[in-house]
Amino acid sequence: MKGAVLVAIAASVGNFLQGWDNATIAGAIVYIKKDLALETTMEGLVVAMSLIGATAITTCSGPISDWLGRRPMLIISSLLYFLGGLVMLWSPNVYVLCIARLLDGFGIGLAVTLVPVYISETAPSEIRGSLNTLPQFSGSGGMFFSYCMVFGMSLGSSPSWRLMLGLLSIPSLLYFALTVFFLPESPRWLVSKGKMLQAKKVLQRLRGREDVSGEMALLVEGLGIGGDTSIEEYIIGPADEVGEGREQATDKDKIRLYGSQAGLSWLAKPVTGQSSIGLASRHGSIINQSMPLMDPLVTLFGSVHEKLPEAGTGSNAAAGDSDDNLQSPLISRQTTSLEKDMPPPPSHGSILGSMRRHSSLMQGSAEQVGSTGIGGGWQLAWKWSDKGEDGKKQAGFQRIYLHEEGVAGSRRGSIVSIPGEGEFVQAAALVSQPALYSKELIDGQPVGPAMVHPSETASKGPIWKALLEPGVKHALFVGVGIQILQQFSGINGVLYYTPQILEEAGVEVLLSDIGIGSESASFLISAFTTFLMLPCIGLAMKLMDVSGRRQLLLATIPVLIVSLIILVIGSLVDFGNVIHAAISTVCVVVYFCCFVMGYGPIPNILCSEIFPTRVRGICIAICALVFWIGDIIITYSLPVMLSSLGLAGVFGIYAIVCFISWIFVFLKVPETKGMPLEVISEFFSVGARQAASAKNE
Repeated sequence: MKGAVLVAIAASVGNFLQGWDNATIAGAIVYIKKDLALETTMEGLVVAMSLIGATAITTCSGPISDWLGRRPMLIISSLLYFLGGLVMLWSPNVYVLCIARLLDGFGIGLAVTLVPVYISETAPSEIRGSLNTLPQFSGSGGMFFSYCMVFGMSLGSSPSWRLMLGLLSIPSLLYFALTVFFLPESPRWLVSKGKMLQAKKVLQRLRGREDVSGEMALLVEGLGIGGDTSIEEYIIGPADEVGEGREQATDKDKIRLYGSQAGLSWLAKPVTGQSSIGLASRHGSIINQSMPLMDPLVTLFGSVHEKLPEAGTGSNAAAGDSDDNLQSPLISRQTTSLEKDMPPPPSHGSILGSMRRHSSLMQGSAEQVGSTGIGGGWQLAWKWSDKGEDGKKQAGFQRIYLHEEGVAGSRRGSIVSIPGEGEFVQAAALVSQPALYSKELIDGQPVGPAMVHPSETASKGPIWKALLEPGVKHALFVGVGIQILQQFSGINGVLYYTPQILEEAGVEVLLSDIGIGSESASFLISAFTTFLMLPCIGLAMKLMDVSGRRQLLLATIPVLIVSLIILVIGSLVDFGNVIHAAISTVCVVVYFCCFVMGYGPIPNILCSEIFPTRVRGICIAICALVFWIGDIIITYSLPVMLSSLGLAGVFGIYAIVCFISWIFVFLKVPETKGMPLEVISEFFSVGARQAASAKNE
């Protein structure tokens, strides 16, 4: 994993520069408005110009990155950072300063939009959440160093705001060098353009191994959008347990699954009847839930991560499952009719050893993903038969995403011992047409599967009509919704004006006795606040792939609400200057620290995960556009809100939005930890289609 980690660290330097710029303008604006005699409206415009630039570049960054690639856009971002810093250093008046801020905003927009996408497309699924928290860590680190710089310069007799802003060009040179000489292109983008050899070399470098055939096949399958996907359940065992002749002679229901590695195959038998994973059989629990506003996809995604009771806990748990029990996993194996009359299976140790010798289905989550695994306990396979269910050849070739149980620990009945047939595992399966399947080639009666080369999809470009696919629309709803609510929780407005907010709250009282002025004191408190963010983000990196994105949001947003309510009370009740300053400072610190653990990084992480490869750039651009529009509104309006409503009114509004955010996350945001990107988009597709069809019945 070393290659992927280093690449993610290098890419997140772009977010370091964003954090640097946010903190620098928050401090420099105090001196800019004095030097240039700015009114409140023009002061807000100077700050907001970078946001306007970020918004403008975001409208086209997604489609352009789909055309040129992720890496060239990051190179352009570094150049814009450098150019913007130089112009800010020279700025003779407010108009040139606004132009410089606009250029700087272009660089920020590209970095903030594309760095999470780049990291998601290069990181292994098991640590994707942790690596995608690096941009938040880097951004907060940039803010800390910038506030320290501003504080040091504020102690001088005549601080130079031009020098404060112009120093941005120095770290931007490092970013330029890293993007040009170190960062590779995204392997998923390379596959989407048919550049298979280059993609393989990049994957070998990122994964640190030669055989990446399984993940290469996964990237190819990720080119598909939508499709008629079904959820099935198989009992699977190594193919060499039963020979070809015996397979046909003894059980016609058995099918052979083929892996991405030459000569790798398994023998599978579909589980018929009532299944614990089929959406059709679980119709009552998905649509007619006891909590009707809960999105069925939240339950569906959650079932992948839900653990069943340990072996030996009794059989009452299975007997108690019903269609009305929302805690019963949809995609997890339970005791089926095939197993009820079987003797107990042998010990897990002997079975695991046997299965690992024959296939990679039984990989533990702590082990390195094998060449045929695709991460997160998922396996990619295909099934082929001369005749499909309707007798036609084209129905006989299908792609299957398998999810074997028992990966995250010992689960009840995850391994089945069938008398006379050896050791098998039971797995959920997402079954669909392969991404490169071609209906046009079927008429030519091909000998094998009718597939096209990935290069034939390169010329198609963005597929705008794919945005109307049910799964893509559903993902857009989740992505846009969480971005809107994140912005209107007010974090960026508070960050940009932290020194002034703390100064109004009376922070200078805390440091006046040691001779530090009010402005310098507010900068020092801001530096201390951002420093405290760093260990909190480090904890979030640890938990992002353990507790998951959804659980972190549900745990941290209530703390934001409580902090904001206390700020409101502190602004309305006269506790005295010292107590008021202490309460305000503590609440702002707690707010920031909890925000960067959850609501800060997770919306961008989710948006970079939930869209198909072919439309990821377009969808990310839409979500980022919403992000920046909200950012502009909050930042530009905050000075006016502070003057008209005061701190109590502003923080009261933020608290209400945070409460709405918690409800939205609880009802609508699914858990995506540890799942390959292609499987996530497949889940959105199958879940949205099944839920829509069930509602229409």
